[in-house]
Amino acid sequence: MKRIASLAAVVGGLVAFYVFIYLPVAVLVLFSFHSGRVPMPPFEGPTIEWYLEVLGDGKVTEGIANSILVGAVSSALATLLGFLAAYGMARHRPPGSTAIQAAIMMPLTMSYLVIGLGLLILFSALDFGKSLWLVGIGHVVINLPLCFAIVFSQLGGQQAALERAARDLGASEVQVITRVTVPMVWPALFAAFCLAFTFSWDEFVIAFLLTSFDVTLPVVIWSMLRTGLNPETNAAGTLVFLVSLAVALVFELVVLRRRGASS
Repeated sequence: MKRIASLAAVVGGLVAFYVFIYLPVAVLVLFSFHSGRVPMPPFEGPTIEWYLEVLGDGKVTEGIANSILVGAVSSALATLLGFLAAYGMARHRPPGSTAIQAAIMMPLTMSYLVIGLGLLILFSALDFGKSLWLVGIGHVVINLPLCFAIVFSQLGGQQAALERAARDLGASEVQVITRVTVPMVWPALFAAFCLAFTFSWDEFVIAFLLTSFDVTLPVVIWSMLRTGLNPETNAAGTLVFLVSLAVALVFELVVLRRRGASS
């Protein structure tokens, strides 16, 4: 009986956890198909009218394009810089490596508001106007520590031994990195890119502070919310969720395919 009670408690806890996490998302998705103007019970629908309106709105589609551009470029740059930093720390151990690692990871402990305000003050002092490029730089700042941590955790002794063997066979450092190290740690690089993209895709604070006219999708949704909650905002929010979910699914499929190929 005690074992059954313990199992029931664990299952109940898991159910409560998932309900707490996913119930708001489920409500958002459900009422994005609500046919009434006010997204409140009872549910009326389903309809895809609001998705058609959102996708037909030039501001929303422009925001989607801007978010994809900023997310792809900033995530690629954060992954590249994170890999180079991780490779240097793992293979060369420069003096003060502990302090360097702490400095690289520090943005993870800082508020996005603080980072955004700091970048805004810095770029204003340098006479740079607000733009998507500045948002991309801000997203590199917040995502680089994560990319560094993911890649650094995968640069173990096995890779180091193969790299030494490649050098003994006459490979240059660039050849070692591009032909030995990168192919071995590419799942970590891909994971870092996907995670950085999802964080960039729905990031609001930095995007709001560093843009003026060309804005990302979260800023567009915020401007829509200023007129009140409606099914259009639910549809736009659902699109944000679906893109994040699609990125996660692509990552899982790639990892499962690689595991199947290696087994």
